[in-house]
Amino acid sequence: MKESFDGGKANYYCANGIEAQDVIEAFELNFARGSAIKYLLRAGRKTDNEIRDLEKARAYIDREIQRLRTANDLHGLAQREAQA
Repeated sequence: MKESFDGGKANYYCANGIEAQDVIEAFELNFARGSAIKYLLRAGRKTDNEIRDLEKARAYIDREIQRLRTANDLHGLAQREAQA
């Protein structure tokens, strides 16, 4: 598939009048979550390499999971130190 644009907006990020960016902003998603959503929504629409877009989405999801695990580990450490 080839990239196409409509008034400066990429068609592969829009469907039925809904834009990916509007969803990301409405849910107040951080960068990693918003990027994952964008790659999921455009998979197979921007290029023919649907798997690559899904792998990129997975990479951003993995990054967000790691961020949350690190935050939880730090939170648990702080609680343990406060109890000591």
